[in-house]
Amino acid sequence: MSALTIDYLDDRVVATMARPEVRNAIDAQMIAEFHELCATLENDPKILIITGAEGIFASGADIGQLRERRRDDALRGVNSTLFTRIARLPMPVIAAIDGYALGGGSELALAADFRLGTPRIKVGQPETGLGITAAAGALWRLREVVGEPIAKEILLAGRILNAEEALACGYVTGLHEDVLAAAHELADRVGKQDPLAVRLSKQLFAMPAAAHPYVDNIAQAICFESEAKFDRMQAFLDRKKK
Repeated sequence: MSALTIDYLDDRVVATMARPEVRNAIDAQMIAEFHELCATLENDPKILIITGAEGIFASGADIGQLRERRRDDALRGVNSTLFTRIARLPMPVIAAIDGYALGGGSELALAADFRLGTPRIKVGQPETGLGITAAAGALWRLREVVGEPIAKEILLAGRILNAEEALACGYVTGLHEDVLAAAHELADRVGKQDPLAVRLSKQLFAMPAAAHPYVDNIAQAICFESEAKFDRMQAFLDRKKK
C-alpha cells in the first residue's frame, strides 16, 4: 500500500493515512486501500484504529481530483460508500485525530465508533465554501454527534471547532497529547470484552428503534448459548467467593 501504512497486531489493526505532502488528503488510491483493508477486517474481525501521519488526521478530499468529478461520480458515492463500509465493520473503529480533520477527513472520523483528539485538532466541514455539500455522511452523522444547532453552524456557516469546542460538544470524547497511545488504551478496554457480545452490540446499536426489542432478544439468545457467556459468568462468581 502507498497511501496507508497498516500495522497488524493480535486483536487490532492500525491504519495510518500517509500522504503528508498533501496533509493526508483522501484520494482515489487511499479509498481503494481502505476498501482492501475493510475486506480483510470483514473476514477477520479486529478493532481498527485510524490515524494520520505527521500530526494531521486528514485535511479532506484531494481537491485536485474532486474538482474533476462530475454528476456520475457523485452518484457513485465514492467516499460515502467507503465510510459506510467502515462504520459497519464488525468490531469497533477508533479515530485517533491530530491536527486537521476537515471535509472528508471529518466524515471519516464521524464514521468511527470512537473519536479521540489532541489539543491541536481543528475539525469542520468546509464543503459549502467550495460549492458542494458534505455528501459523505456529515449531513446526518454530525447532527447525531454534536446536536442540530452546532451541526448547522459547521455545515452551513463553515464553523471550525477547536479542541476544547470539539470536546464540549461531544465530537471527541477525550483530548490526549499522545492520542495514539490513548487509542490503544481504549482498544485494550474493548479487547477485554467478549468479542461476540461486542459485535452483536455494535450491530444492534445501529438498528432503527422499530427493530427493538425483537433483535435484542435474538442477539441475547445467541449470547446465552455461547461458551464465553458461561466461562465469563463462572469466573465472575468465582471472584465473588474469594
